[in-house]
Amino acid sequence: MATVDVIKCCHDSIRQASENIKDAIVYLDAGTAESFQFLGAFPLLLELGARAVCSLENMSVVDKVVDWNTGSDPASKIVVITSCLLSDAHRYSLRCLSALQNVHGCAVYTSISEVSHSAYPDSPLGPDAFREYEILLNQDYEELVKKHERPHTVVNDSGLKEGSASEEEGWWELTDIDDDSSRDYGISNAKHRGEDYFSGSEDVGQKLVVSVHHFPLILCPLSPRVFVLPSEGSTAEASLSSEHESSISSGLPPLSAGKLADAEDVSPGANLTAQFLYHLALKMDLKLEIFSLGDLSKNVGKLMTDMSSLYDVGRRKRSAGLLLIDRTLDLLTPCCHGDSLVDRMFASLPRMQPASSLSLLRGSQSQLKISPHKVERARLTVQIPLDKYIVQEDKESSNFQLLENIEAFLNGWDAFKSDAPSADFMKFRKNLNDESCFQLNESKLLHGSFVSTDNFRGAQYLEAILDRRTKDGAMLVKKWLQECLRQESPTPNMNTRPGLASKSDLQSMLRSLAKRQSSFVKNKGIIQLAAATVHALDESHSASWDAFNSAEKILHVNAADTSQSLAAQISDLINKTVLAASRGQKHNKSQGLFTLEDALLLTVIGYILAGENFPTSGSGGPFTWQEEHFMKEAIVDAILENPTVSRLKLFQGLLDDLEAKTKLNKKNEDPSGHSDAFELDDDQWDSWGDDDADKDTSKDEAYSDMQLKLELRDRVDNLFKFLHKLSGMKGNSALREGMSALESRRNDDPSSTKGLLYKILTNVLDHNPIPGMEYHSSTVGRLFKSGFGRFGIGQAKPSLSDHNIILVFVVGGINAVEVREVQEAIARSSRPDVEVLLGGTTLLTPDDMRELLFGDYSHI
Repeated sequence: MATVDVIKCCHDSIRQASENIKDAIVYLDAGTAESFQFLGAFPLLLELGARAVCSLENMSVVDKVVDWNTGSDPASKIVVITSCLLSDAHRYSLRCLSALQNVHGCAVYTSISEVSHSAYPDSPLGPDAFREYEILLNQDYEELVKKHERPHTVVNDSGLKEGSASEEEGWWELTDIDDDSSRDYGISNAKHRGEDYFSGSEDVGQKLVVSVHHFPLILCPLSPRVFVLPSEGSTAEASLSSEHESSISSGLPPLSAGKLADAEDVSPGANLTAQFLYHLALKMDLKLEIFSLGDLSKNVGKLMTDMSSLYDVGRRKRSAGLLLIDRTLDLLTPCCHGDSLVDRMFASLPRMQPASSLSLLRGSQSQLKISPHKVERARLTVQIPLDKYIVQEDKESSNFQLLENIEAFLNGWDAFKSDAPSADFMKFRKNLNDESCFQLNESKLLHGSFVSTDNFRGAQYLEAILDRRTKDGAMLVKKWLQECLRQESPTPNMNTRPGLASKSDLQSMLRSLAKRQSSFVKNKGIIQLAAATVHALDESHSASWDAFNSAEKILHVNAADTSQSLAAQISDLINKTVLAASRGQKHNKSQGLFTLEDALLLTVIGYILAGENFPTSGSGGPFTWQEEHFMKEAIVDAILENPTVSRLKLFQGLLDDLEAKTKLNKKNEDPSGHSDAFELDDDQWDSWGDDDADKDTSKDEAYSDMQLKLELRDRVDNLFKFLHKLSGMKGNSALREGMSALESRRNDDPSSTKGLLYKILTNVLDHNPIPGMEYHSSTVGRLFKSGFGRFGIGQAKPSLSDHNIILVFVVGGINAVEVREVQEAIARSSRPDVEVLLGGTTLLTPDDMRELLFGDYSHI
């Protein structure tokens, strides 16, 4: 049986569009570019004949002069590949058409199906979405051509003619063709705009041919069997739950209550996820048997079965089992700082800013509004500071070499003036001698990406360390560096210590491997990965991660004891933030001190553990009233001591008052140590004897302080109601009790910290039933059950363990620790032939979970 490979499947899907890609300028939006980076698809696009591959949001008129092929004729067609709704990409597509000349064909590929476009709340398209969009894009483009053909037309700020209205005004609002965008086109005024682009062109009269296609396989594969959705795609950004009693965040499924939502109440994220998985199975030629755990996953499974039909009758398809799991069934695993090198990398490396936010900030509408149907995810594209770990410490020699290269380039660029260096270059040489200037320019030149797109070895490296622990992953990276150094030099000078891979050893090998330009280009994939490893192992990042890991282990130990010890540990962690604030060290995590946000994340972990171990300790939560009171007071003191750490959604509206109170307290303090009673001025002498004035002032201050504290206590009470909701998770009780019974039957360690995915897969591969798992019958299965069943032609209920191919998709996201635990579950079983694909909405880090639970998208 052929192995399943999502990377190969995605490449085959791209090849199917080769007819439109050939001799075209290909524009990718941010989500598609992120996906193609992990796929290594950029060389494939050029292999298929693309003239250039450009950014859709950051398009420029110079895109048309970039041509990787030898043809001299100007490009006459463009291809737009987007992971978003057509309405979201419309203004960018229209901008490309208006800026590029001689374009007669435009093929738009979107990962969102026609059904999803019609069902999405913010989409103006109907059931025949693709055909409607072809007409609308043509109409807007023709209207734009007419506008530029009439130079005396008065144009308002939004790019529309005054006194006229298009039939589709909503679409004009999306075009964003304003005066600011003319800078992107390289146009100075409306007159030149009409002359350069439309007047005098022999091809203006030809009608634009637009075609819209469905391109479902836009995903980010971390390995051939592990994938997540692109962070800026509509499927990942779609809200998973609206604000109601069981929901905790827009970016997470609601807590399971044991009931399905009505068809009208299904979240946009559930609809888009069901459509994606349905078409993924079609592209991979799989016949799915669908199982689900959790309320939202049951809705996704129901939507997928409703979409299925008799299409698979008579066709040879591989049978596979699909298991849908709600992320809220296991919030503990993504909140914890597990032992994973990849998780450390994604948590420590800086992320690139969302392209949509940057484009909005450049435009006329700079105010970003939080959409009720969208969640902004952290981008998977990270920035690796190569200059920090590759550049030699000898700055003068580095400066001299860089100057020599720049001077040679300038001489070659301007051959007629190569005898004497230009004044600009001399000025640059002088400025470059400044160390700060050198560091600034060099940091822009030397930036790496987590996945190498210039060769296909980068994906293999990532796949190898994805399921590795921190020490094992670092040792593997060290081994790769040693092999590369041996290939570059038969007798490499490697003064490394045997044993564990330290930061200094990796950095010294990095510099040796990147010393020569040819070696740097040849081994760029491993160099970037090794630099990311060194960055993650740096003390400024590893100390914080290790401190979190130690605190979480202590919480696990106390959770196995009593609720009193666990509550005392949580209070102690919160009190440490007060101590850090009082000493002015709230950002010094190298000493193991946490901010209030860090302590709140640990409090969430403590409450989830308490809900599993002490479900009946208190009336409203797992702790007694007294234990909870101490934790509340500790949080209030922490905020009053340092209000700047409370920049969370929960405390919005109080931050200004808290900071004002802190400034007033500091102002009343005498830095010289003298009492305020001896500092009397003329105004005080004038009010001497006026007792009423003193009483009124003191009463007002006391009243304002008391009012602020009462409001703060109310907010903290709401926080603990939210924590009670997380610790309760009533829908998880049956699953938790059933899994505990199965673990005791297998004599597993009850104190094991394995996540839910490991436990479920272990029992599935052992052919044990999973409590609460629901099977979704296909159309054919329901036909046999309802129709032919009365004649004795029944169909036995299938089991997930019957399949050799199992696709596990976590609605809400996964992390790298779960990837390792899935591999451990497969290795532990007696079925080495089983193939497990793991997917998720996004890749989650503990910081992402903290943002989802307490940030702008929280339903706290």
